[in-house]
Amino acid sequence: MVFVKLREGEGIEEALRRFKRECERNGILKEIKRREHYVSPSVRRKLKAAESRRKMRRAKRRRGAQ
Repeated sequence: MVFVKLREGEGIEEALRRFKRECERNGILKEIKRREHYVSPSVRRKLKAAESRRKMRRAKRRRGAQ
């Protein structure tokens, strides 16, 4: 949980900016977006395999260029 205490003479806009920065730093927004829609385990495995294949192709291309 992210907490931001209002500082002496600090405006609400500045405190909100600090709060958003803390949320970003802690990865809260990324986690919310990840949980926004349910992804079944089989689809998750397919996505992970596709990502792995993509990374392997990129790595292979880089090694060939060197």
